[in-house]
Amino acid sequence: MDVVLEPLSYDFMVRALATTLIAAVVCAVLSCWLVLIGWSLMGDAVSHAVLPGVVLAYIVGAPFALGAVLFGFLAVALIGAVRDTSRVKEDAAIGIVFTTLFALGLVLISVTPSQTDLNHIIFGNLLGVSEGDLLQIVVLGAVTLVVLVAKRRDFTLFAFDPTHAHAIGLNPRLLGAALLGLLALTSVVALQAVGVVLVVAMLIIPGATAYLLTDRFSRMLVIAPAISAACAVAGLYCSYYLDTASGGMVVLAQGAVFALVYLFSPRHGLIGTRLLARRRRRQKG
Repeated sequence: MDVVLEPLSYDFMVRALATTLIAAVVCAVLSCWLVLIGWSLMGDAVSHAVLPGVVLAYIVGAPFALGAVLFGFLAVALIGAVRDTSRVKEDAAIGIVFTTLFALGLVLISVTPSQTDLNHIIFGNLLGVSEGDLLQIVVLGAVTLVVLVAKRRDFTLFAFDPTHAHAIGLNPRLLGAALLGLLALTSVVALQAVGVVLVVAMLIIPGATAYLLTDRFSRMLVIAPAISAACAVAGLYCSYYLDTASGGMVVLAQGAVFALVYLFSPRHGLIGTRLLARRRRRQKG
C-alpha cells in the first residue's frame, strides 16, 4: 500500500494522475473511430498542426482550444487543397502540411517572449499541471467525451458506410468535420500530459490495441479506454519510482501492451492465432 499511496501524498502527483486519466480515456475513445476510418495519419497531422494555434492563442491571451481548433481545420483545408489542385497524393500532402505548420509552431515558440517555458507544449509537462490547467482539461475532456458518446451511432455509421449515412439524411461532411474538431480539442487535452510529439501515440495505440482484441465496435469503446487508463496509471507510477519522463512512460506502457496483444491476442495475435489453430488441429486429430 505504501507503494501506491506514497506518490498520492503530493498534490502535483494527484493533479498529474487526474490529467493523465482524463487524457488517456478521451484519446482512447476517439482513437476507436480514427483506427476504424483509417485516419491515423490525419490524427498525426492535426495533433502536430495545432502547435502554432496554441502558441498564437497564448500570445493574444485566448483559450488554447480556440487556437487549436482553428489550426486543426486550417491543416485539413490545406491538405485538401494541395491534394485536389496538384499531382501530390494525400499522404504526401499530409506530410507537407503538418511538418510545415509544426515548424511554424517551433519558430513562434523560439521568438515569443514568455515568463513560462513554452517547450512544455512540445514535450508535455505532466508534473507541472496547475489547478487552472486541470480545470481546462476537465472541461474540454468532458465536452469531447459527451459529444462522442451522444453521437456515437452517427459517427460509427459514417465510419462504416458514409453512403448509407447520407441516404438516411445524415451529412457525412459535417460528421467528418465534427470528428476533426473533436480531434483538435482532444489534442489540447493531451498536450499537458505528453506534449505534441507524443499525442498521436495516445490517439492511435489504444484503438489499435482494442481492434486486435475484438471484432465488435461497441466493445472497442470499452476496451480501448480501459487499457489506456491502466497504462496511464502504470506509466505515471513507473516514472515516479524510476525518475523518468512521465509522458514518455505512459506512451511506452501503451506500446508495451500493444506489443503483447499483437503477439498473443487469441483472435488476431501473431502467436495467439497459431497456438489456437494448433490446438484445434489436435482436438480434431
